[in-house]
Amino acid sequence: MRAHKLRTMRLQSSVTRAFALQLTLLAALLLAACGTTGSRPVRRPAKPAAPAETQPTPPPADEGLMLGIDVLERQDFAALRGKRVGLLTHPAAVNRFGTSTLEVIQRDKRNKLVALYAGEHGIYGTVPAGEKFEDHVDPASGLKVFSLYTGRSRKPTAAQLAGIDVLVIDLQDIGTRSYTFVGSMRLAVEACFESGKEVVLLDRPNPLGGLKVSGPPLDAQWINFLAPIQMPYVHGLTMGEIARMAQSEPGMLQVPDDVRRRGKLTVIAMRGWKRSMRWTDTGLAWVPTSPNVGTFEAVAGYPMTGLGSQIGGFRHGIGTPLPFRLLTHPAIPQAQLLAELNGRKIPGLRFSPRDVTVPAPPKAKDQAPRLVQGVYVEILDWAAWRPTELGLHMMQIAAAASPKKNPFAAATTDEADLFNKHFGSNTLWAALRRDGARLDVKGIFADWERQAQAFQKRSSKYWLYR
Repeated sequence: MRAHKLRTMRLQSSVTRAFALQLTLLAALLLAACGTTGSRPVRRPAKPAAPAETQPTPPPADEGLMLGIDVLERQDFAALRGKRVGLLTHPAAVNRFGTSTLEVIQRDKRNKLVALYAGEHGIYGTVPAGEKFEDHVDPASGLKVFSLYTGRSRKPTAAQLAGIDVLVIDLQDIGTRSYTFVGSMRLAVEACFESGKEVVLLDRPNPLGGLKVSGPPLDAQWINFLAPIQMPYVHGLTMGEIARMAQSEPGMLQVPDDVRRRGKLTVIAMRGWKRSMRWTDTGLAWVPTSPNVGTFEAVAGYPMTGLGSQIGGFRHGIGTPLPFRLLTHPAIPQAQLLAELNGRKIPGLRFSPRDVTVPAPPKAKDQAPRLVQGVYVEILDWAAWRPTELGLHMMQIAAAASPKKNPFAAATTDEADLFNKHFGSNTLWAALRRDGARLDVKGIFADWERQAQAFQKRSSKYWLYR
């Protein structure tokens, strides 16, 4: 009887333990489904009101493209262990599964993320182009956000860096010189070197690939936030390669040489990216890098049409569903502009008529939608495409269409200054003012290409990818 009772008690104990194990497993599955990684969920900066998203278990390193943040995580965040971490980032800084770098770093409780830093458009990418903003607290993460796009300075101050040991930089560039994230990176690296702080840069693809170089070189007098490094307008480098080159070559960083040499820069390179890959070859979804660059179509259009719309009347689709790809000019009817552009037989491009309806702004509901009749720029042959050539043609066409005077010769001081902050070529500016509609497009572009190829040869020693 006693033996039977003992067996019964053991059986009940086994059942109880099995039931408890089932409950534990069920709870773990529910927690995983809800995406919790600790006592509270963390949120993606791109969607401050949304719950955290779970990240699938990364596949082996040899399967597909791994971004810098993926490699950092695969390395168990070794570069950050035991350090107070600051993060310069924006919504396009996500891992290959679409989870923000902020969340990836913050959810590993061994990391000590203590501050955020934001360049143009802010930490969520919602601040309009050129609009300044101040330091504030991020409601999603609870962290202080230091603004690197204020009316006073775009460079981190010693006070802003005082609470960190290492600054992680994760910014998606678009491969074009005048996009401000390269400027933010350069100034942040300079400030960290001056303050004795480490820099860990998480590398990302150049969406235009690593083989396209094109456009005007940058004269030294025009180095500025919009043109922070002396390189062609389309440079063919990743952000990590630019940083490596800037630290290695005297004069690219605006710090004394001994500070530059002592600076500690670690670039976490991607795995699986090749120079021949444009964004559409990566298998990654494009996350908008700014309000007007919401698609890869806009990325490729930016160097084509942006420069040609600075002076002379051309508009390049900003405010329409086709930013940087829809051309209009107030003095040139759609059919005439279409014939003019197609007649120039620009390599790799085709132009077609495109009518789009633009709704009235939300604050002007009494206004009717407007019809924009433009010319759409299509890239037919990527290999033949030369990213900055169209801009020169646009300038020549605009000068010819001016009813009174060469618009470049008539430009105000402010217009000329803004133009050259983007272009940075005194030779081009002098030719535009002198020649206008007689601009030697072929000769100027050939000179650009020679200098761009020389830059590519010189910069190849800093390549991280082949």
